[in-house]
Amino acid sequence: MSNSTSKTDISLIDALIPVFVLIGLLAYNVFIFGDDALSGSNQFMLLIGGAVAAVIGFKNKISFNEMMDHVQHNVMSTTGAILILLMVGALSGTWLVSGIIPAMIYYGLEILNPTIFLAATVLISSIISIATGSSWTTSATVGIALIGIGNALGIPMGMTAGAVLSGAYFGDKMSPLSDTTNLAPAMAGGELFSHIRYMTITTVPTYIVTLIVFVILGLTIDISGQTDIGSLQNEIQATFNINGWLFLVPLGVIFMIVKKTPPLIALLIGTLLGALFALIFQPSIVVGALDFNFVNAYKGILNAITVNTNVETANPILNELFSSSGMYGMLGTIWLILCAMVFGGFMDGIGALNKLSTSMLKVAKTTFGLFASTVGSCVALNLTASDQYLAIVVPGKMFSKAYREKGLAPENLSRTLEDSGTVTSVLIPWNTCGAYHSGVLGVPVASYFMYSIFNWLSPITTLVVAAIGYKIKKLQS
Repeated sequence: MSNSTSKTDISLIDALIPVFVLIGLLAYNVFIFGDDALSGSNQFMLLIGGAVAAVIGFKNKISFNEMMDHVQHNVMSTTGAILILLMVGALSGTWLVSGIIPAMIYYGLEILNPTIFLAATVLISSIISIATGSSWTTSATVGIALIGIGNALGIPMGMTAGAVLSGAYFGDKMSPLSDTTNLAPAMAGGELFSHIRYMTITTVPTYIVTLIVFVILGLTIDISGQTDIGSLQNEIQATFNINGWLFLVPLGVIFMIVKKTPPLIALLIGTLLGALFALIFQPSIVVGALDFNFVNAYKGILNAITVNTNVETANPILNELFSSSGMYGMLGTIWLILCAMVFGGFMDGIGALNKLSTSMLKVAKTTFGLFASTVGSCVALNLTASDQYLAIVVPGKMFSKAYREKGLAPENLSRTLEDSGTVTSVLIPWNTCGAYHSGVLGVPVASYFMYSIFNWLSPITTLVVAAIGYKIKKLQS
């Protein structure tokens, strides 16, 4: 990769022009397309942002080949993250047809106790979100049911919605099946399981405080009525063979993660074990209405791994939960990552990222200042670009160089991106996440804002941890 002296001469205004153009285009795009913006139009805006950066590069006499060298390097650096995303999709498919995810949901519903309904709601939403890797799916399925139960018990809907979203976003952050959990380390240059382990430093204390607050709230309000979750559990049992043996697979994957097995190997083994358990415990799910033989079983397993899989039950709520898109479902996130890498590559090639990080380090002279700038940027992008993915992608590319120059490991950046970008999106009414969850749950953002304790407390916790310098991970020399 060639070095050009002109790259160091780029002005701060030139470095900021592509960023502001991109933010403006993304904000307008989300306004026009709404939730559909991630279907491809936002990805194209990232390419347009890269084109604007290229024009700035030509203005500063930087060759196109040199810029493309940086783009190529950027795209190549995502190879591991893309393979992990594909394997996560495969794992989610086999864990569905094997009954592992349904078993998690079944036993999660067991802890629903009317006397501690709000805390139980947080726990149930957490379990299901970890199992599915999606706060959106959790909200649209069990979340709706819990809102109905809470309403029947006389609990304010905003309070129940806040408990649902607190648990759903905890699970979304901590699940290796989550797209944002994969996206954050990909943008920061980190590794998935290391990112998840490092997030526990801020996420676990925030979650414990959230649970304590909801326990106290539950003890101070009058709860009356009955919770009928038996029908959901009966339907799960009628569809799947639910038993404790199914938990051997996730426990095995957790054991491999703890032993620092390479992520791709751990996920591949988890996928294959899920397929094996599907054949042992859920043969009728694998082949559907067809005869159980080698060809039909082979097709069923491969379909679960690669493309859409839907397990039909008599309950529409469960039908929404029991669906997976396999590896195919990860292509949208991969598309977003590739386009973000193109934008970041052009920005790096023209020296814009170097200029921005240098300028940021002048303003944020301390480690805390850098963390605070990252949090502020993520929240600002959630407010302006109205999308949590972009609140991870753009700051991730902008700040990665600054963190490296401070000698900070990429886990610091990826954790901060999630603590401030992922979780605050649902607190903004015009953000795609805020609009979605508010619409699905039937509760205005203003009603659940103060009760979404985990969501607004997470960025505060990450700033407190940075301020006291607790376990700030340094780059390995």
